[in-house]
Amino acid sequence: MKKSLFMIAASVLFNSSAMAAPSSLDGHAIFQKNCTQCHSLTPPPKLAPPLIPLVYRYHLKFKTKPDGMKHLVAFLKLPNKKHALDQQAITKFGLMARLPLSDKELRAVAEWAWDHSSSPVGSGT
Repeated sequence: MKKSLFMIAASVLFNSSAMAAPSSLDGHAIFQKNCTQCHSLTPPPKLAPPLIPLVYRYHLKFKTKPDGMKHLVAFLKLPNKKHALDQQAITKFGLMARLPLSDKELRAVAEWAWDHSSSPVGSGT
């Protein structure tokens, strides 16, 4: 009986812990799967501005990661010309399409991009 109760308790505890643990999303993998059709990492551009120079503009405009991430995630969630950081890119490439990604996926890719784009590479446009 004790062994059965222990097994049940361990099973419940293990399953609860697994469900409560946040799943770690790989921003680079999300970028590779959803963004590389249009964005390269560095120049030359594909169908949209290269990622590193583009995100570098966020580093210049927003001095803290939380502020930059907030704006970047909001733009990725609902791209619009008014909130675009690089109007020249919009003129040259057009407005990006809305991505069919969850908020967690958008945040993961934005955080990965922010962390890997702290210095400029090329012009970006």
